[in-house]
Amino acid sequence: MDIPPASTPIVCDMTTALDTAQQRLDEYRHLFGRHLVSREKTSQGIRFRLRAEPGVVAWVRDLATREQACCAFFAFDITVEGETVIWDCAVSDNDTARAILEEYYHLPDAALQSPDEVEKRLATKGLHFIADPADPLRYTVG
Repeated sequence: MDIPPASTPIVCDMTTALDTAQQRLDEYRHLFGRHLVSREKTSQGIRFRLRAEPGVVAWVRDLATREQACCAFFAFDITVEGETVIWDCAVSDNDTARAILEEYYHLPDAALQSPDEVEKRLATKGLHFIADPADPLRYTVG
């Protein structure tokens, strides 16, 4: 897995995304609700294990590509072992990025919330999404 350098900005930029934050959370809810087998922390980050039912590998690869496009500080690796899709996730060596990765680990539960609820929960942990005044779909996390 090619983990971005620590100098990579901790920014979530959905300005070119074809979906909204709510649609993305809905997609995670659907993916994890139907296909998640387990999740675990690894030496590099976190790992989701999903049932390799028809279309799941392509779906996970597409979702990981879209996540990488908006959050460049993430790295993803998707492999298949038998009937399981292995989705490894890691972030650049940055305290804020690691805190976001920890929240990503809890995404199967958090996806049940609205984007505003997720943002409020993250704020209690010191993670604040600061909208770019020039583009409200681009956020810096700090």
